[in-house]
Amino acid sequence: MKEYKMRRGEHLDDRIPDLKTTIESYFGTVTGTEEHNGHDLYVVADPDNAVFKRILAGAAEYSGKKDRIAVHFEERPAEEVIAAGEADAAEEAVSLKNEFLLEATGRDAKSRRESLKRAVEDDAPDY
Repeated sequence: MKEYKMRRGEHLDDRIPDLKTTIESYFGTVTGTEEHNGHDLYVVADPDNAVFKRILAGAAEYSGKKDRIAVHFEERPAEEVIAAGEADAAEEAVSLKNEFLLEATGRDAKSRRESLKRAVEDDAPDY
């Protein structure tokens, strides 16, 4: 499960007022919710794209902090996707993930990577 921050001064509710509808437009029908680390996340049990097995996505709400978007993409193994002749679906899956996260956070892939890298560096112990 990964959590992504919004751009400075922005909030998830402002960027995506109806999160469930947005998730459905990118990945397929939401089949329910599931609690993960204290957050209720939407479940897409049968995603439209053949690469995904299952998707969890939703708002990670913290008191005193801005909400984050929490996502977990369960994917089929690359060998299985290629053997099934669905290489185009793999390319589309990457685009769907990046477009969804860009809409939700206002940050492109490079900016999200740098942010995650800084978070890991902040958690590193001092020797």
